[in-house]
Amino acid sequence: QVQLVESGGGLVQAGASLTLSCAASGRTFSIYALAWFRQAPGKEREFVAAISRTGGRSYYADSAKGRFTISRDNSKNAAWLQMNSLKPEDTASYYCAARQIAFSDTWYSTRTNWYDYWGQGTQVTVSS
Repeated sequence: QVQLVESGGGLVQAGASLTLSCAASGRTFSIYALAWFRQAPGKEREFVAAISRTGGRSYYADSAKGRFTISRDNSKNAAWLQMNSLKPEDTASYYCAARQIAFSDTWYSTRTNWYDYWGQGTQVTVSS
């Protein structure tokens, strides 16, 4: 089992940058595929980005491509979401999610129900 804690959210102006952190505790971090999701008020939780167990592969939602970068450091039990050129439509609560997988398994999913572990979320608000 793994516990996930997000941090780094805040209120920023459009065009600014922000880096979210996901700190993990519990079992060996490197056995988990990781992803970031976000949820705006009144909307469903949506996929933002995913990263493989080793960090060698990543996948982004179209809304995040070219602006966001997902990364991880298994030696620090941590992952990050670097967000640049933020827009008001990026306003949401951002969640870190994890699923334990084997190397032979599918390494990511955009579906919320594929992930077994979730953090409590961190709020990002982008003003225009």
